[in-house]
Amino acid sequence: MRTPSTALAAAFAAALVAAGAPASALADNSVVLFPSLGRPTLVTVRGQALKTSPENHQRSGLEKNVRRLASVTWGGAAIEVGFQGQARQVVSDKDGLFEASFPASQASPFPLGASTAKATAGTAAGEGQVQIVADEAPFLVVSDFDDTVAVTNVQNKGEMLKTALLGDESSTPPVEGMAAFYACLAQAAPAPGFAFVSGSPVEFGPRLQGFLTKHAFPFAALHLRVLGPKTMSGYKEPHLRALLSRFPQRFVLVGDSGEADPEVYATILKEFPGRVAAVYIHDVGRSTDASRFKGMVLFKTGADAARAAVAAGLAPRECVEKAFPSGK
Repeated sequence: MRTPSTALAAAFAAALVAAGAPASALADNSVVLFPSLGRPTLVTVRGQALKTSPENHQRSGLEKNVRRLASVTWGGAAIEVGFQGQARQVVSDKDGLFEASFPASQASPFPLGASTAKATAGTAAGEGQVQIVADEAPFLVVSDFDDTVAVTNVQNKGEMLKTALLGDESSTPPVEGMAAFYACLAQAAPAPGFAFVSGSPVEFGPRLQGFLTKHAFPFAALHLRVLGPKTMSGYKEPHLRALLSRFPQRFVLVGDSGEADPEVYATILKEFPGRVAAVYIHDVGRSTDASRFKGMVLFKTGADAARAAVAAGLAPRECVEKAFPSGK
């Protein structure tokens, strides 16, 4: 099944054109590369090919979001992906998604830090950042997005839909203290990597990137959900397992209590013994059953989580004390 369905995408597109949106903004092909993490020995980048250009000619928050959700995926697109002088030929799947891997030679590992991957499909082109993380980094941080770092009110369906359709990267408020908490985690050496595994749709990738940049979160890879009736649950575990299999570090997992993050993380703790350094859960309700949070830190603000991370040896005390003065 397409994501979203062709019929739904056509309906959204028709509504936009009727509202005066230029049809050319809906018809141009585009290629999106998601921000990624890599190792000095291996980099895997992911992206999506679209038969539309949803990021062009944006007006209101509603129009931006409808354009994104109305994106028509481009299955079967022939794509060339390039990274650090290497090139791979791939074909997108039915949802327009594609993946390409690039091994480094033993004599010439990929340099640590930021690099750029590029992709082309016909006249469409895109690029995305790749962060190379040292194998010696003490941990990777893997975080949820909604109600973990951004206030999206997932438990209140009316408010959630309002935020999803009318909000944007500029209007969505951050969860108090989370950017500073992550900034202190980022001071570990060698520098850890960050990734968001979220139920937000892949079409909202640019929106999430904009939010994270606006609020000064560390660079992070995005692993988002392909919308569809079969992806309402169980979409996080495959991403978490893939990351744990690909990277050697221990993981710091961060989520919220509103939905199933504690249960998902409990499953990962059992499947990967010794690989999870800590689990932090933002308390947004449904927290009276303490058994849901066994072996986890339940916190109200980023300051609470940051202080717990100091006690666990994951964040430097000086950074946390500066970011969160006593009593704040």
